[in-house]
Amino acid sequence: MLSELSQINWILFFHIAGIIIGLGAVTVIDFMGFISRKNKKWTQTTIQAHHITKPLIWIGTILVILSWIFIILKEGFTNINSVKSIILVILILNGSFLSFYISPRLDKLAGENTLLPKHLQNRIAISMIISFIGWWSFVILTIAKFS
Repeated sequence: MLSELSQINWILFFHIAGIIIGLGAVTVIDFMGFISRKNKKWTQTTIQAHHITKPLIWIGTILVILSWIFIILKEGFTNINSVKSIILVILILNGSFLSFYISPRLDKLAGENTLLPKHLQNRIAISMIISFIGWWSFVILTIAKFS
């Protein structure tokens, strides 16, 4: 049987691993999306890349959610934990929007030599800003907790 300290270390490991995987994938697709706004070739590259980054973002999110359940059960809703819980819900909703609304629209444009329509670019930009700020806030609050 694992000692209590060892269990906490494993939970923290999976929590941080989820943050790293999710934030890494978000960072890659955010920057590719920014570059692709005015370039048709990069638009197609970004559409293809999102098939890799989307599952990575969800793997990171699932690791964070699972580890978060154990952290909340152990620590309860402290101020930091409450804020992180709100951010996590926002990230889940935003990820769902990207996966189930934006992604199918990107797939329809695969192979076309065109830029994304402006309304789609705007929605993606807002969603990506939410993702980037949410993931980085999660990092900062996780570090703050141990300071």
